[in-house]
Amino acid sequence: MYILGLTGSIGMGKTTAARAFKNLGIPVYDADATIHRIMRENSTVVAAIKSIFPEAIKKNSIDRNILGSIVFENISALKELEKILHPCAKALQYKFMRCAAKNRYNIIVLDVPLLYETKGDHFCDAVIVVSAPSFIQRSRVFARDNMTEKKFIEICNRQLSDEEKRFKANYIIPTGLGKGVSLAYIKKIIQDVKTKNSCKWLPGKGIYIETNST
Repeated sequence: MYILGLTGSIGMGKTTAARAFKNLGIPVYDADATIHRIMRENSTVVAAIKSIFPEAIKKNSIDRNILGSIVFENISALKELEKILHPCAKALQYKFMRCAAKNRYNIIVLDVPLLYETKGDHFCDAVIVVSAPSFIQRSRVFARDNMTEKKFIEICNRQLSDEEKRFKANYIIPTGLGKGVSLAYIKKIIQDVKTKNSCKWLPGKGIYIETNST
């Protein structure tokens, strides 16, 4: 089972690329959606967050907007939150991978926004970076609700630059030339890795994690 990491800076079109992989029959693990589900459904996580960030709890549920505003400019608070969420997310990611292997999928995609920053690329046989010109990135980002220049800069400062990601990537999907072009790149990647063997997933043994990134 060949493991592809999918990442990219904010506004680069990663969500659209992930959807295209799904439409082509490739299982996709969505890290963001998993985190949201954990905060919505995991009572242990909700209790832990409530004990540290009580102001983020409304009607016994986590208000993600309030929580986000608390940790956005507070690195220590963010690290506390990550300590709560990341073990659960990693467990669900591994569960997803085992399920895909059991169902004999040859390729899977791990859609993780901060793949390089969290060293998640160590789980992957190859990494795909979605990329677009900065003016397209900005137009997409500022079309979102409640986005400001300050917030955009803060988000970018927590991520590797697009240039750094592209340098490290095994594959790059351009997303500023139209969906047809992006889809052609995605299909070419799938075709390229179909015949490759994984060095990360060993049947019957699970994930093999190297110390160096791909």
